[in-house]
Amino acid sequence: MALFIGVIIALGWAWHYWYGGGYGIIGIAAIFAIVMSLTGYYGGDKIAIAAAGAHPVKKSDNPYLYRLIENLCITAGLPLPKIYIIPDQSINAFATGRDPKHASIAVSEGALKYLENEELEGVLAHELSHIKNFDIRLLTIVIVCIGLITLLADFFLRARLFGIGGSRRDESGGNAGAILVIVGLVLAILAPLFARLIQFAISRQREYLADADGAMLTRYPEGLAAALEKIKTQAKPLARVNRATAHLYISNPWANFGKKISHAFSTHPPIEERIKKLREMA
Repeated sequence: MALFIGVIIALGWAWHYWYGGGYGIIGIAAIFAIVMSLTGYYGGDKIAIAAAGAHPVKKSDNPYLYRLIENLCITAGLPLPKIYIIPDQSINAFATGRDPKHASIAVSEGALKYLENEELEGVLAHELSHIKNFDIRLLTIVIVCIGLITLLADFFLRARLFGIGGSRRDESGGNAGAILVIVGLVLAILAPLFARLIQFAISRQREYLADADGAMLTRYPEGLAAALEKIKTQAKPLARVNRATAHLYISNPWANFGKKISHAFSTHPPIEERIKKLREMA
């Protein structure tokens, strides 16, 4: 969060240097980002569930899944979240919601079909740990910061492209002024990338934590490790997923398909490393 604040301040300086008196626009951008973030905070879970095409499940619809989650919630001391099934044969799951009292958990049909009881329990314990640790709230805050940084950088670059402003550059003159202008432009270009990398780093750390807490909840790390091995070797990705919600899933929906994703740009740690750490806990 400190890094995000630093990047936002640096972007504000670059904007102010180039345009002079540009803080009013930054304030407008901040207000806009806050309004959007509140919408995401209170309705983000519904958006994520709709994006996955998941449908709600009652106890009578799938008593096996319902009881697994219910037992884990009792053990973890959590209220029962809303339960959804994703109509997809790929193995995956995610949790969403702003706090344990307003949480949802979605499991794919593939996870119910291909995972053994202990493996599915490990996956569910992982997702419930995300809920217990308020990870979804944390990632919501991070996404807000990324949105604000990207918005500011976009304003800066668009205005520069059309030759608007530049009064401070004219006043300073000389090589020093030119260098500062170049630094400001580079910062505006790279700021969204830096923000995204910070998001990935935070997301990966929360995945490791959820793995560990989930293993402690079930007292059987091998269950989640075996599930991750099946996820690693599955043949098809999820049919309905986008980059805005990819970080919510227990495993990167695209990691094993098509072009390989660099670890630096992945929302999740390498599955091999997660399996290794889990088996070291056994």
